[in-house]
Amino acid sequence: MLRKFKITIDGQEYLVEMEEIGGTPVPTGTPNVVPTSAPVAPVAEVATPAPTPAAPVAVTADTMMAPMPGTVLKLLVAEGEQVTENQPLLILEAMKMENEIVADKAGTVGQIFVDRNQAINAGDALISIQ
Repeated sequence: MLRKFKITIDGQEYLVEMEEIGGTPVPTGTPNVVPTSAPVAPVAEVATPAPTPAAPVAVTADTMMAPMPGTVLKLLVAEGEQVTENQPLLILEAMKMENEIVADKAGTVGQIFVDRNQAINAGDALISIQ
C-alpha cells in the first residue's frame, strides 16, 4: 500500500510517497507545538574601553623571543642572575606540552618581559641577556 506524507523541513514542504513493507500503521496525533516567548528587546551594549596596549619593548640582539605561542608556566631565573649557554630560563606551555626555553648564550639576565601564567604569542620578547 502506497502512503503519502507531507513533511516540512526548514520551512520547505515536501510531499513524500512511501510503500508500507510490513507492520501495522501507528496513529499519529497532531505535531507538538512548543510555545515560544514573546520577542525580547535587545539589551543596549555598554561601551567598554579598549584594552591598553602593553608598553613597547626595546628589542635588541640580546632579547630572546618566544618561538611559539603559549603560556609562561615558570620563570627559572631572576633579573641580574648569571646564566650559561643552554641553561633553562623559563617553561612555556604550548599545545599541552611543557617546553624549556634555554639561553642562547652565556651572560647576565638584563630584563624579564613576561610574568608567570602570562599568555604570549610567537615573536614576543621574553628575556634579555647581556
